[in-house]
Amino acid sequence: MWFANFFIAGSITMVQPFLSLYIDTLGDFSTEYVQTWSGFIFSITFVSAFLFSPIWGRVGDRIGRKPILVVFAFGLGLSVLLMGFVTSIWQLFFLRLFMGIFTGFISLSQALISTQTSRRTAGKVLGTLQTGSITGTLMGPLLGGVLADLFGYQSTFRWLSLVLFISSFLVLFGIKEVTLQEEDSDIHTYYTSRQVLLHILRQPVLLLIMLMSMIVQIANFSIQPILPLFVGEIHGSINVAFFSGLAFSASGLGNLLFSRQIGRLGDKHGYIKLLTLMLILAAFVYFPGGFVTALWQLVILRFLMGIFIGGVIPLRIAYIRQAAPIEMQGEVLGYNTSLRFFGNMIGPMLGATISASFGYSAVFLSTATLLLVSALIMIYAIKRHPEYVINNL
Repeated sequence: MWFANFFIAGSITMVQPFLSLYIDTLGDFSTEYVQTWSGFIFSITFVSAFLFSPIWGRVGDRIGRKPILVVFAFGLGLSVLLMGFVTSIWQLFFLRLFMGIFTGFISLSQALISTQTSRRTAGKVLGTLQTGSITGTLMGPLLGGVLADLFGYQSTFRWLSLVLFISSFLVLFGIKEVTLQEEDSDIHTYYTSRQVLLHILRQPVLLLIMLMSMIVQIANFSIQPILPLFVGEIHGSINVAFFSGLAFSASGLGNLLFSRQIGRLGDKHGYIKLLTLMLILAAFVYFPGGFVTALWQLVILRFLMGIFIGGVIPLRIAYIRQAAPIEMQGEVLGYNTSLRFFGNMIGPMLGATISASFGYSAVFLSTATLLLVSALIMIYAIKRHPEYVINNL
């Protein structure tokens, strides 16, 4: 599964450094128009992902997650292949919408591994799994930028689709799904959707953790559609796809180097308090991003952001692993993924709108504020409901 995540994440993130640049080649558009449509096209994928994630999670609880992962990889490959043939913004828009149906591969793979992992080591195992997707995220933008500069945008889309099709076969023939019973239960129970929702609503810290998934994604994706344009402004237009890939990859490197260690710290000291600390540190790293004047400054800040934002991912999933019975975890993680995708949807549109109206710096400042407010809410929740923090450690 590590290699499957590596290929999927690498292929999908390869298009990030040049997607807004690709949009610019589809017509004679103003900079503001490209910024706005970059936000819409980044976001639209997550509209359908938001709607379908709980459905896939529930189906995975019933029939297993491996078949769905195979379908996801194949659907992604088909979507990316067709993007290499578009001739208008609307065609790209609708293909990104279609792509969203299959965009939950990495989250579903985390659900698969989570349900086959002991509660005591969930943070470390999920952190290790995350290094696969992060390694792909690290290499993907950089390689995508190089390929786009060398061979053009359309050819890059077509080659990426081949890697996604290979990932589908890798899961089909290389992954075996087994069921792990809870250490304290011999009874396998099925829960209705109503019971799952009530379980979430009755645990305020669990609900807040899931909402934090959305907030973190808003923060993470607010800068995504405008990052290549921002890099072009501070560094120049020469090889802009490559240098955009470098900026994207810097956050992946930070995540790769520290996600496993952060997951292990969460296993030892508690997920909630460490997650709150990650939010605070991420806010302080985002703030100076709006004032950089050189590419190397942006790369360093992106590296640090990757450590802190990336550290949130294994911590929140490990907490869900402990806060929800194993028989409902697929659906709970499906709702969590749905909220993440809602954040993915809002983030690019919000970032593009703020950028077009107030400039690039305003995106960094507003994102830092959002993360800091989220951390303060987490601190309040810890003090108000300490029983959920302690009982789930």
